[in-house]
Amino acid sequence: MNTVETFQLDVWKGDWGLPSIDINCLQALAYAKFCKIPLKVNATNNPFRSPNGQLPVLRHQYGTDYTIKNILQFFRVNNYCLDFGLSPKQCADVNAYDTMLKEEIFPALQFIWWVDERNYRQVIRPWYGKAMPFLLNYYYPVKYETEAKNLMESLYPTEDEITNIETYVYAKAQKCLTLLSNRLGDKDYFFGSSPTTLDAIVFSYLAPILRIPLPNSRLTTHLKACTNLENFIVRISVKYFEYEYRSYESEKTKNNSEPKKNEDDVDFPNKSRNKILAAIFAVTAMLGYATASGILEVPTKNEDSDFDSTEYMFNNQDFDDEDYEEE
Repeated sequence: MNTVETFQLDVWKGDWGLPSIDINCLQALAYAKFCKIPLKVNATNNPFRSPNGQLPVLRHQYGTDYTIKNILQFFRVNNYCLDFGLSPKQCADVNAYDTMLKEEIFPALQFIWWVDERNYRQVIRPWYGKAMPFLLNYYYPVKYETEAKNLMESLYPTEDEITNIETYVYAKAQKCLTLLSNRLGDKDYFFGSSPTTLDAIVFSYLAPILRIPLPNSRLTTHLKACTNLENFIVRISVKYFEYEYRSYESEKTKNNSEPKKNEDDVDFPNKSRNKILAAIFAVTAMLGYATASGILEVPTKNEDSDFDSTEYMFNNQDFDDEDYEEE
């Protein structure tokens, strides 16, 4: 394979210091960075154009690959392999941990993003609504939410309450994080001083948990308690995705250092404008009511009269102050 050739990878865009917010996209990007694969990244945010309705999609001279398994396999057969130095047992460990993450962490992420009502309404749904093209941003979030809820029902068919499912999901995910923390120990990477496929996999699952600021996620707290895993994520972010990481941290520091505006200052001049409009509306409504009810008349011009202007006059009827209140 000619190493000068640049492959194209369509992905979900990044945010919060991540090159992508999607697990599979993160895994492909991390693997490519570790291997120094010449890669042109297209943040399309449009799975509708994908052959399987998902991202990432790898485009190359031989066609396209659109599952993370096939993408990594394509890299390996074209001499971009991270695991040449691993023993058969270590390669088996990679597969075992990959399976564990899919079974323990992936359901937790689905629950945290799409089932937890607060996270979904405040962060996840608005993010996808802004990132995706018009119309698709109405369809896909609902689709992903439905798929996540169906996954929960299939995993816990006898549980009716969301709180019970949440307890099970978090318990299994926290146990998995603890196992990963023990496995990593004080090493930079899981198999020593150089990253492997396992490091790309673990990073893709854990980085969104750590970086996406969800209002309700006990799993983030547990991950931060595993300080070696937190350092692992930051280490990879700084070394391989420095631009995204530094840009976000710089912007966050800038926002935190800016003085917060007083609520009254933020509303002004809108607050004053709204008061004026409300007053005009109230007066208009009052006059309309008075005219409709016969309290206020607009007489036509009397041709026999020398008075040549239009007059507003009140009928000769009782009108108490209580019936009229000025706002």
